[in-house]
Amino acid sequence: MSATGADRLSSVLRGDHHVHSTFSDDARSTLAENIAAASAAGLETVRLTDHVRASTTWVPEFVAAVAAERIPDGLTVLTGVEAKLLDAAGSVDLPEGLVVGRGGVDAVVIGDHQFPGVDGPWSPTMTRERLAAGLSEDDALDLMIEASIRAMERTPHAQLAHWFSILPKVGLDESQLGAQRLLAWAQAAAATGTIVEVNEKWDCPGPEAIAALLVAGARIVASTDSHVAADVGRYERVPALLEAGARAAAGETEEAR
Repeated sequence: MSATGADRLSSVLRGDHHVHSTFSDDARSTLAENIAAASAAGLETVRLTDHVRASTTWVPEFVAAVAAERIPDGLTVLTGVEAKLLDAAGSVDLPEGLVVGRGGVDAVVIGDHQFPGVDGPWSPTMTRERLAAGLSEDDALDLMIEASIRAMERTPHAQLAHWFSILPKVGLDESQLGAQRLLAWAQAAAATGTIVEVNEKWDCPGPEAIAALLVAGARIVASTDSHVAADVGRYERVPALLEAGARAAAGETEEAR
């Protein structure tokens, strides 16, 4: 890896762009505890992110609570709400009237919690049943990429969370996506300014997807998807994913010359 590539890798690891607090019903740490943990880990950036759905009403309270926290010197604190991708049209499960940008949250963190079907979200079980009933794997993968691209196009200030984590849950594998699908996905991320996180908890996306993002010029960040402050900024799997992706991207660039 070049010195420039190594520097970029190091920079990515100085942020944690997906950290949950007690505003999420499955997390245990407060905003203050997460901020303190980010500072103690030597991070430069942390994105405080909590789960929402269409019925969520507490986002203004969340934004005000973050604004009231004391921020240690050298740390930038960003905000986000995590909402699930709903369907192949790229719909996202967001509260009506959500403010993103000035006066609101900084980003919409889109999660692939269920499979984006043509008629709404499909659970892993439902998706496996449809595959068993005749939906081809290629058509399912096309649906995933189509939904991803449409969601990025429809959602300003977006960040993709643990992308492609849904695939093994439905019996598919990221390696089946192939270069053409990944290129279209990565180019859409670059064109829309969508951030893509490399997620410690779910160990994804993989090196081939990361390479596609790097070649396309899309922005990559690191995240732990932590639900307890002790995990904030603690990376074990992300560095290897980033390094493998950077090597693959360098190989693609050399082949293109």
